[in-house]
Amino acid sequence: MLYNIILVAHVLIAATLIGLVLIQQGKGADAGAAFGSGASGTVFGSRGSASFLTRTTGVLATLFFITSLTLFTMANDLSKPESVVDTMTQQSEEPAQQDDIPAADTMPLESDIPVSE
Repeated sequence: MLYNIILVAHVLIAATLIGLVLIQQGKGADAGAAFGSGASGTVFGSRGSASFLTRTTGVLATLFFITSLTLFTMANDLSKPESVVDTMTQQSEEPAQQDDIPAADTMPLESDIPVSE
């Protein structure tokens, strides 16, 4: 249950992180604003958006790495047995799947089927 919650949070963080990276302007975008395009005035101010988006991206990237490592650790713990004794017990409890094939010691040595030569 906890694994699924962390997985959903991981996917949401990844989608938000992708969106924030796509929203941000590149370093060369300031040259276009100098010639009067008016793109430098944003909701957060001329300089405030870069620091806000950069900080938010950094926080989301950190959360993404933390959830990635947590999911890796949880998946690794879920897949491996606890001890060798548990592994041997699980293997010995598995039923034999070869019920249709008789064992070698129960097969007759001579066959009643005639052999044509």
